[in-house]
Amino acid sequence: MVSRSVSSAPAASASASKPRPDADETLRLVLTRLDDMKAEDTTTIDLRDKSTIADTMVIASGRSSRHVGSIADRVIEDLHKAGLRARVEGMPHCDWVLIDAGDVVVHVFRPEVRSFYALEKMWAGRDTGTRRAS
Repeated sequence: MVSRSVSSAPAASASASKPRPDADETLRLVLTRLDDMKAEDTTTIDLRDKSTIADTMVIASGRSSRHVGSIADRVIEDLHKAGLRARVEGMPHCDWVLIDAGDVVVHVFRPEVRSFYALEKMWAGRDTGTRRAS
């Protein structure tokens, strides 16, 4: 997998004074963009009591590699505009793109790849920390 980092260096002085979004704002931003881009089967998993890697994991599907790439590009663009750094892996092939925005980790899959890795089963377990977005 190829990794790229999206810089959060401010382009103008107005963005320099903008406060960094908290975990809840970041999650809202991600979920809004996923919905706007017609991502399918979006699931959020609360990780606060399970891991220190992030507060929330978001898993979504795109219909094709092109759709997965477009979804990921737009999420990354919005995170950048909000002043967040994001580490990204998987963009060249777009079977599975991982976007690490610190408090929120986003996985965008093609459906068959998502089914193969079954992250929801691994992370959600039997608790109520998982919820499907409508």
